[in-house]
Amino acid sequence: MTTDFSSLGLHPQVVQAVTEMGFTEPTPIQTAVIPLMLNGQDIVGQAQTGTGKTAAFGLPILHRLTTGAGQVQALIVTPTRELALQVAGAVEGYGRYRGTTVLAIYGGQAYGRQKRQLRQGEVDIVVGTPGRLLDLIQQKILDLSQVQFLVLDEADEMLSMGFIEDMEAILAQTPESRQTALFSATMPAEIRRLADKYLRQPQAITIQRQQMTVAAIEQRYYLVNEADKLAALTRLFEVEEMSSVLIFARTRQGTGELANELTVRSFPAEALNGDLSQDNREQVLNRFRQNQIKVLVATDVAARGLDIEDISHVINFDLPTDPEIFVHRIGRTGRAGKTGIAISLVTPKEQFRRRKIERYTRQDMTRRPLPTIAEIQAHRETQLVESMLVWLRRGRCRQEKEIVEKLVAEGYDAVEIAAAALKLSRAEEKQRPIFPVGEVVDEPVRGRNGRDHYRAANNDLGHGRTHKTRSHEKGMIRLSLNAGKQQGLRPNDVVGTIAFHADIPGRAIGAIQIQEQHTLVDVPEQFVAQVLAKNGKYQVRKRPLTVERV
Repeated sequence: MTTDFSSLGLHPQVVQAVTEMGFTEPTPIQTAVIPLMLNGQDIVGQAQTGTGKTAAFGLPILHRLTTGAGQVQALIVTPTRELALQVAGAVEGYGRYRGTTVLAIYGGQAYGRQKRQLRQGEVDIVVGTPGRLLDLIQQKILDLSQVQFLVLDEADEMLSMGFIEDMEAILAQTPESRQTALFSATMPAEIRRLADKYLRQPQAITIQRQQMTVAAIEQRYYLVNEADKLAALTRLFEVEEMSSVLIFARTRQGTGELANELTVRSFPAEALNGDLSQDNREQVLNRFRQNQIKVLVATDVAARGLDIEDISHVINFDLPTDPEIFVHRIGRTGRAGKTGIAISLVTPKEQFRRRKIERYTRQDMTRRPLPTIAEIQAHRETQLVESMLVWLRRGRCRQEKEIVEKLVAEGYDAVEIAAAALKLSRAEEKQRPIFPVGEVVDEPVRGRNGRDHYRAANNDLGHGRTHKTRSHEKGMIRLSLNAGKQQGLRPNDVVGTIAFHADIPGRAIGAIQIQEQHTLVDVPEQFVAQVLAKNGKYQVRKRPLTVERV
């Protein structure tokens, strides 16, 4: 039985890189696929994400290609940008001692650097999504005539996204003599037809992976736009009983920014990421264990080895690309026979990823609507009344009662005194404005022209933000501020400075769109003159702001 990578016959430089990355023993799919690919066999592999298939096809490619040949020798096609980046990063790591150049190509990225590297013959391996690959092929920028190795990764996902014709068009641009490997979690008839047509006597490899059970965990998701994730998260904090929360973000920078934004909104949180020293890490974890902080925002790497009982909620602020990582994340709640709750914020473009996770775990996530502004306000009032009843039952308000009696003696109405006291007690709510969330468009629908179109989801999430010159919300007027993302402007900055200087309720401020150089904000029509009259007063971090009607 194979016990290490060196016994598979791989190049010593490849083995060195893999070993240094912490991989010691090949997974079943690596043990099965690597020898076959080293022998030049075509492969049809049925395996899910998390089985180690990237190394299964990446290592033999790195072993066999000629470095510095001045042409693209290997092409790996993936369904999404995220997977392209993930695979490219992994292959680049495996090939660090081989002098291999890997280029990720995907939509939404500038062409310049990609074209320059391809034209100069600097790229050995291309990892890309079908649409952008075809685009560069048609522009005669990407030449696949010398490709020796072709991998179709997650072929069933590409099929479900409408890329089957694109895959065939790409295959037609490569030499028939190439070695081809096709990997897919499922094998629908269309994928089998593709394999029969384009692969030469392929070896079939099927890897069954034992699924981890997460039966004790309630799994739900909320469909939100990327820009509305923070607003959605704070709405959940408002109404959800959360005793101890672990939030996962994609990047180190993201954990710090999210922890800061939550703290600013009166939900104290701390970040756990690779920037912390070991001492600081332990201090943060101890505060979390001792309930001195209830919200921890972490990356997957920083959370490795995290062993804390009684985490009530795990929240996927950013959904992971790997279903196995999802299972590891949510497994940190629902321990020791207790129930736990796993919440995922899913964007419309991530719906396919959610379905993949559900197939992997064999459990469905329940879709829930976000709490509405009315529900949050009602919840706040309920909490206030419950707190008051506690003190009324205790009867420990002697000094406060004396103050009330004195005010009554001076002629003030007892009901008015109580109302004023309640208003004072609710002052901190002004630090927690309920930010609007935009209307969500559902999953992309592949049109006949090959482009994605979107249909609106029928969920009660608020009003859309697509119109730039006027508000979609009745009674609201759109104003413009002369600062945006490049100046570091944040939603709470906008609400804070306008509400304070114009003396209007922060909760009255509507949708906020922070652009690169300016910001759009919706204000109720009755407050517009009041807001514009205070021009010259607004500032954020000593930077003056000008407000004008759009």
